[in-house]
Amino acid sequence: QVQLVESGGGLVQAGGSLRISCTASGSTFSFNPMGWYRQAPGKQRELVATISSGGSTNYADSVKGRFTISGDNSKSSVYLRMNGLKPEDTAVYYCYAAEQIWNTKFDYWGQGTQVTVSS
Repeated sequence: QVQLVESGGGLVQAGGSLRISCTASGSTFSFNPMGWYRQAPGKQRELVATISSGGSTNYADSVKGRFTISGDNSKSSVYLRMNGLKPEDTAVYYCYAAEQIWNTKFDYWGQGTQVTVSS
């Protein structure tokens, strides 16, 4: 059974920083890509950042320049360093991992970790 375990969420003041982590386990194969999505109350879930096993990254425009995603393939882990946090960053952040077996892709999600930014 594939499991994604997140940690590092919490409450910070605007302008502060936070680092959240995710470790995926249970796959015979490597996860590619991995990343982070978030969902604020009353809003749709949106992509924050992704990283491929080759190190290619992709960021939402709203976080570009403030957030940095990194990964460790050997640990099947992904990290998100969030700097210059804004109240609008408040959301549940979900870890995402994709597992491809032959021509079929499986998507996995963590339970989410709450990030709250106070003004």
